[in-house]
Amino acid sequence: MDAHLQKLLFNLFCFTILLLIISGNQGVRGDSDHHHRRLLLKNRHLLNLGPNKLFVFGDSYADTGNNPISAASSWKSPYGITFPGKPAGRFSDGRVLTDYLAEFVGVKSPIPYRWRKVGYKQVKYGMNLANGGTGVFQTIFSGPNMTTQIDLFQQVINVEKVYTQADLQNSLALVTLSGNDYSTYLARNGSIQGLQAFIPVVVNQLAVNLDSIRKLGIRKIALTGLQPLGCLPRSTVSSSFQRCNDNENALVNLHNSLLQQAVAKLNNNQTKDAPFVVLDLYTAFMTVFQNKGDNPGSSKFQNPLKPCCVGISSGYSCGSVDDNGVKKYTVCDDPESAFFWDGSHPSQAGWSAVYTALQTTLEQIY
Repeated sequence: MDAHLQKLLFNLFCFTILLLIISGNQGVRGDSDHHHRRLLLKNRHLLNLGPNKLFVFGDSYADTGNNPISAASSWKSPYGITFPGKPAGRFSDGRVLTDYLAEFVGVKSPIPYRWRKVGYKQVKYGMNLANGGTGVFQTIFSGPNMTTQIDLFQQVINVEKVYTQADLQNSLALVTLSGNDYSTYLARNGSIQGLQAFIPVVVNQLAVNLDSIRKLGIRKIALTGLQPLGCLPRSTVSSSFQRCNDNENALVNLHNSLLQQAVAKLNNNQTKDAPFVVLDLYTAFMTVFQNKGDNPGSSKFQNPLKPCCVGISSGYSCGSVDDNGVKKYTVCDDPESAFFWDGSHPSQAGWSAVYTALQTTLEQIY
């Protein structure tokens, strides 16, 4: 008997046994199906179920070290003070969305593309091509856009021969798009009214990119909806971090609505299990803001709109120093108490809370 078939039959046997054990232990309960699914997810690695590699495309919400060391704030103090204890390329004080999704899958956080040659032993967990500041189009920030990231990954597959088709078929992709295309549009003297017409253009290009990733052979693709841009500290600073900008969030809702339509169309074109899953960051962020923490009633984030690390005056941001190396920013006493780390990015504690809010959606990966 073929070894692959033997392994498959063994896993099915184990899966059946675990189902019987769980059913026998739980008895008849109204929430038993949900409870059973939770237990199966918890034990999925014992059964070799689901993806075993994570490939990442996108921007700073997923980047774990691809930005140039000489230029990006993510390589400057105080970034990384919570994890790993020093700047390491993450736009946070610690872990970001990629790290939490890797934890869910049960693998180590995938190696950044730029470090793949020196960290070759880590490529077995996947690869991260996300680059802070990028979008589906070329932005005012440096770095490869999403199309280029996909092209680079194709070279990793076809030229460098790092991954096989079997590897791709047993993998998950994370795709983040956090608004850099829209920031670029406005920075180039675009208007809010014009932005509304630009949103479908961005979503259409994202759909093209998603389809390209699927055609590589990756089994499941988790993509982020747009977070509430109007609630980012860069937008709430004018209200002393007390109120979200409803006009910005209305545009975010348009983006997310069009994205859901585009993903539904992509999934309807598939003959097998729907490959695309949308991670609703908007709802996850808002849930945490309203609950002020991981659980209803928690007071973990007393003022969730206020960042931990801020510039001391206009023109300065987290990590800024003057010509003499004097810090032009302040850092809160306890980063764990802040949802946002800087003007745009969640802290590690913030991402942890968002990850908790996304649990039900994440189950769709399996």
